[in-house]
Amino acid sequence: MEDWLNVSWSLLLETIASVFFIFTAIVVLVRISGLRTFAKMSSFDFASTIAIGSILASVVMNSDTSLVKGVVALGTIMLFQQIFAGLKIRWDTFQQISENSPTLLMDGTTFLHDNMKKTGVSRSDIIAKLREANVIRLEQVKAVVLETTGDISVLHQEVGGGELEELLLEGVVR
Repeated sequence: MEDWLNVSWSLLLETIASVFFIFTAIVVLVRISGLRTFAKMSSFDFASTIAIGSILASVVMNSDTSLVKGVVALGTIMLFQQIFAGLKIRWDTFQQISENSPTLLMDGTTFLHDNMKKTGVSRSDIIAKLREANVIRLEQVKAVVLETTGDISVLHQEVGGGELEELLLEGVVR
């Protein structure tokens, strides 16, 4: 217990300096790599975020891990993330392999229970999203989609409006 409280000033200053430099490196690298780094996350983005947090903790808490090694590791993860994003843009097959497909949860007023079960989305989750989207009558709903980011999109309009354009459901699992 005494070791927990008995810390040298030099170790405290080293920790403070490490936090300052590694945070500065993260900010600079995120600015270079763009907003996508921490936007709504796919599974790859989530893994990258966890890895970045782990590197941050290692550099700050472990005096054996150098700042240079931490910055190189951060840069490598962010570079890999940019390469991965480029591959997804160039090849549809790569995107299909690396990300979940958006899934239809409601088709008009019909709840698609099989899709809800597969995705782990409950009826109450969908109803909450309908309220959030200011739907006041189920007849307004054209479709509800679970997006690749985990967000739920509600496509709706006033009762008696036109048909949903098929392009909006392109690539959606039905």
